[in-house]
Amino acid sequence: MKRVDLSLSQLSFVQKLNLMEALWADLSRDEKKLKSPAWHETVLKDREEAFMAGKATVSDWEQAKRRIKKKVS
Repeated sequence: MKRVDLSLSQLSFVQKLNLMEALWADLSRDEKKLKSPAWHETVLKDREEAFMAGKATVSDWEQAKRRIKKKVS
């Protein structure tokens, strides 16, 4: 496989986020190949407990992406 070299320092923050999204979309096409590390379960349980206790809120993913992009642009 041919190596791809990108000059990441020349990309804007938003361009880097877009690149990460494209990479993740491609990597996650086959979920069976993805294995979460054990610590993910602990983090998810902690976040669920915080949400159930009213200490955390949730956002729709599209809303969250817009909020992040707005903050960084």
